[in-house]
Amino acid sequence: MYCNAIRFNFTKINARNMKKVFFCLAIFSLVIQLSAQDFFREGFSREKDYVILVNPTVWNIEVVNFLVNKGLLDIDTDRIGFVGVYHSSQKYDFSRSAKYIDSAGMKEYHLHEVKGPLTEDLIYRNNPCSDDFRLIFENSLGVIFFGGEDIPPSVYGEENWYSETDDPGRHFFEVTFLFHLMGGTRNTTFTPLLAEKPDYLVTGFCLGMQTMNVAAGGTLFQDIPAQIYDSYRPETHVLIDRPNQHRNNWQRVKEGPGYMSSSIHPIRFTDHEFFGKTVRVSKMMQPLVYSSHHQSVRNVALCFDVTARSMDGKVVEGIAHVRYPNVFSVQFHPEVSALYEDRAKVKFAPEDEPATLHSMMDKKSLKFHRKYWGHISDVIMELAR
Repeated sequence: MYCNAIRFNFTKINARNMKKVFFCLAIFSLVIQLSAQDFFREGFSREKDYVILVNPTVWNIEVVNFLVNKGLLDIDTDRIGFVGVYHSSQKYDFSRSAKYIDSAGMKEYHLHEVKGPLTEDLIYRNNPCSDDFRLIFENSLGVIFFGGEDIPPSVYGEENWYSETDDPGRHFFEVTFLFHLMGGTRNTTFTPLLAEKPDYLVTGFCLGMQTMNVAAGGTLFQDIPAQIYDSYRPETHVLIDRPNQHRNNWQRVKEGPGYMSSSIHPIRFTDHEFFGKTVRVSKMMQPLVYSSHHQSVRNVALCFDVTARSMDGKVVEGIAHVRYPNVFSVQFHPEVSALYEDRAKVKFAPEDEPATLHSMMDKKSLKFHRKYWGHISDVIMELAR
């Protein structure tokens, strides 16, 4: 390497070589900083509490930072920090996240890489990641799981009919992490970590909810249009009743710019008290939500109650744990920044006038989203006391 070519004879070194020395030391220091993503193995501050962000891509870190800066995730960052957790087998280059955190001066964000080898047959049992999971759990008060691509169906005992994934390492990691937290029916002798801290926060969005259900013993519809609506082509997908479309297929049917890949549609609450008593909103309201998925919960794991459904009742939109009060998730995306401020104009169908996602949401629906984030914020701050 270039640095190795420098001769460190300090009695003869000249000014030019001294600059090379300092340059190489700076580069070496940065490389060490970006590669040593072992927050909980280092001398971290125990005066703070930490929320775990699983799959801390630059995008997901930006999203959380937006929510905090907008006051949607209303927490005291002097007391609460975030630790992004991921597995070494994932395809994403998390040095990008480290560089982003460093360049933005985000002192409240950190990274922790789990390195233990992990294969599909090790998911529902103690495995080489188990010690890391305990270390993370004991030094945090909650965890957030984000959206993403499809879970390999073999993880929940099915053949692959409609699923698409190119990063199985991420899914093996997230399913086993959630299994370690909650336990599940695929190994009933396993004692979950939450048995030690039942108030620990576990929440997620879209894929996050699907992964929670799978980890606990549930299954998924691999494709909503095909398996629920008997539709196998984009041309028939767009004919499904619009309030029950969960992503936009018009961009695959009609050429032209400006189509959104997602769908904004209403949901309805069930009789469960999560929406109504826990999240204090009217049980009668049918808020608009933002969705972008073609898979959904099929067989609900025994430990979950359904808290919300699509308008026709065929798609599960929310679940809550029957034992642990702060384990809940939703199928939609309340974290999307464009819901809360005007961004680019888009449209769903050819006949629509382009509009921002923010303007597509009515005031009651935006209030619902703020109430939802308010509940998550309250849980975090209560656990931090």
